[in-house]
Amino acid sequence: MRPAQTPPHLITLILATALAVLSLNMFLPSLANIAMDFGVDYGLVNLSIAGYLLVSAGLQIVMGPLSDRYGRRPVLLGCLAVFALASLGCVLASSIWVFLGFRMLQVGVVAGQVLSRAAIRDLYPPNEAASKLGYVSMAMALAPMLGPMLGGLLDMAFGWRAGFVLYTAMGLVLLVLVWVDMGETNTARSADFRTQFREYPLLLRSRRFWGYTLCCAFSIGGFFAFITGAPMVAAAWFDLSPALLGLGIGVITLGFMTGNFVTGRIAARTPLLTMVIAGRIVASVGPALGLMVFLAGQGSVWVFFGSAVTVGFGNGLTIANANAGLMSVRPKLAGSAAGLSGALTVVLGAVLTFATGALVTPDLAPFIVLAMMGGASALGLASALYVAWVDRIDPLPDAV
Repeated sequence: MRPAQTPPHLITLILATALAVLSLNMFLPSLANIAMDFGVDYGLVNLSIAGYLLVSAGLQIVMGPLSDRYGRRPVLLGCLAVFALASLGCVLASSIWVFLGFRMLQVGVVAGQVLSRAAIRDLYPPNEAASKLGYVSMAMALAPMLGPMLGGLLDMAFGWRAGFVLYTAMGLVLLVLVWVDMGETNTARSADFRTQFREYPLLLRSRRFWGYTLCCAFSIGGFFAFITGAPMVAAAWFDLSPALLGLGIGVITLGFMTGNFVTGRIAARTPLLTMVIAGRIVASVGPALGLMVFLAGQGSVWVFFGSAVTVGFGNGLTIANANAGLMSVRPKLAGSAAGLSGALTVVLGAVLTFATGALVTPDLAPFIVLAMMGGASALGLASALYVAWVDRIDPLPDAV
């Protein structure tokens, strides 16, 4: 089987992104059964999520520079091979510590999400890249909706290890697909790390990079605030069943998919920053209006979840375009930019998740959640407006 010499098809990058997302959430319905099987507390098993996120943040910082130096293809192939082997290790684990060790190694699959973005930026100019990223981002929305459902069905039918058997199979299939389909897209690799490191200050000092990065991080942070606080709102205010709560949480994902579809359709002929700001306005206004309705004593389940839809739709307009913008600051360091922004997003998401969980109380649940969503969205808008200000006072790119 000969390795690919041509650029990857978009479906390959979409599948790589989807598997990275599935690796986080498909096995969530099995956490209780994993704890029971190993005879440990649920909190210890939950390290498979919290620890995974922390390792993911660190790995994204590393894999981006590696792909800028050695290429997207070899780094992604190596990470997928590690993921497949680690998934098999989880299947065969005989203790919780062996399971957690292999679970941390599974984090290599996050390369699919980071390097798919970088590969698209390698292949297309910023506006067209944003359009393609919009379609790829739809996988990030669909996978969380279907993953836990599939994982729950596998657990019910065959036990919790079945989910990791599927992870192993998917990792191997994607490894073969990347080998066959994904030729190298990084044609401007650094000669050595010393040369590459000399360019980092130009990226890290770029006001545009940090503006776009913070815009992405706060945009996704609003989503984390919603999924953290929505269960409390559903239980304390609306007495929703778990099934209806799941449907309600799904609507923000549907809004995100719709926004990404719009991005895919029009981003190639619309200025990046126009799309970003439009998305931030929609995502900020929705929760603000919802909060005012609740403060007026007219709040309802439709108002609460309707406000969430606007955040999802706004994020769909924002995130692909902002990612294209931050990776365009130093195209030779697109992988580093994607990895660093991804790590910051994970860290900020964890902070907002913790803050929402700490602040939400039954009596004030919808007010706090809407305020957190609106606040995060507004900070994203402020970050986008900062980029617009930089563009106005310094029209030339920081670095091209």
